[in-house]
Amino acid sequence: MDDLAGFLKTRRSRVDPGAVGIPVGSRRRVEGLRREEVAHLSGVSVDYYVRLEQGRATQPSEQVLDALARVLGLDETERGHLHRLARQRRPRVKTPGGRVRPELLRLLDLVVGAPALIMDHRLNVLAANRLAALLHGRPAPGLNIARHIFLEEAERGLYADWESCTLDVVGHLRLAAGEYPDDPGLASLIGELAMGSERFRRLWARADVRARAHGRKAYRHPLVGLLELHQENFALPDRSGRELLVLSAAAGSPSEDKLRLLAGLGAGTGDAHPESGRGPGLGPEPGSGLSPGRLRGGTAPRAAGLPEGGSDRQRQPHLRAAEHYD
Repeated sequence: MDDLAGFLKTRRSRVDPGAVGIPVGSRRRVEGLRREEVAHLSGVSVDYYVRLEQGRATQPSEQVLDALARVLGLDETERGHLHRLARQRRPRVKTPGGRVRPELLRLLDLVVGAPALIMDHRLNVLAANRLAALLHGRPAPGLNIARHIFLEEAERGLYADWESCTLDVVGHLRLAAGEYPDDPGLASLIGELAMGSERFRRLWARADVRARAHGRKAYRHPLVGLLELHQENFALPDRSGRELLVLSAAAGSPSEDKLRLLAGLGAGTGDAHPESGRGPGLGPEPGSGLSPGRLRGGTAPRAAGLPEGGSDRQRQPHLRAAEHYD
C-alpha cells in the first residue's frame, strides 16, 4: 500500500535545488533533487541511498532518517510518516479493532448542538450523535467518509470545500497506510477509491500526508443551506487509531441558528436511525408545530429529539448500530 522508496522519490522531486545551494543549469532534466544530491546533502553514500530508494536497504538508522528529513524539508507529520515507513520491516503494528466503549457512546449523547462522531483510521464512522446523522442525511454508523466524499458526493454536493476535503482524506489515508501496512480493510478501501475516482488516483500518486487536528469545514446542506463549522479532532487515548470529531458553529452565527433548525427538522422522527424508512432530516412530521421562526427565537430543541421518558435504547439510537461494528 505504501513504501519508503516511493515516499522518498516524491519528496525529493519537490525540493528546489537552488534553495539548498545547488546551481541549476539549463540542461537539468530531473525535477527536484537527484539521488546523488540527496545522498551528498544527507551525509550518506550514493550507493546506500540508491539502495534505499530501491527498497534494498533495510532498517536505516534514526540519524539517517533525520538527515533525510532535513534535506527533503519534511514537516512534523511527514517526518513521523518517514520513520513509520522505515519501521515496516520490523514487527508489524496490530490493526486496531473492537467495539466502541459504552462510555464513549454516552459522551456522544452529551454533545448538544454540534454534530459529533467517532471514526477509525479507515474513516469509518463507528458511532455518532443525532445531529451528525442529520448533517449527512443518513445513519452515520456505517458511513465511510472517504467513500462518501470521492464516490458518493459530487463536487457540488454536501461538501462546500470538496477539493480541500479530498486533500485531507488522501493525506489521512496515506498516514494510516504507513501506520497499518498489513490492514486488508484499508488496502481494499484504497483500491476501491483508486478504481472509482480519477482525482483520488492523482492525489494518491503525490504521496502527500496530512494530520488535520482542527480547521474550518463547510457543508452545503439541502435543507438549511451553507453551514460554516469548526472541526476539532481528538485522538482517543487507547491507541486504537480512533478519533472523536466535533463540528461546532460560532456562537451567535447564522450557522448556529441553522444547526438548531436542522435538529428541529429531525426531531419529529424520534430516532436518528428510523426503521420506518423515513430518513433523518427530512422535515418535521405533520402536526409537529416546528417552524424556523420558532427555532430561531426559542431555546434549542433537545439534541436527541426523543420523547420524555424513553428507554435507554431509544435515547441512544447509535448503540444499535455501533454493536455491529468491530
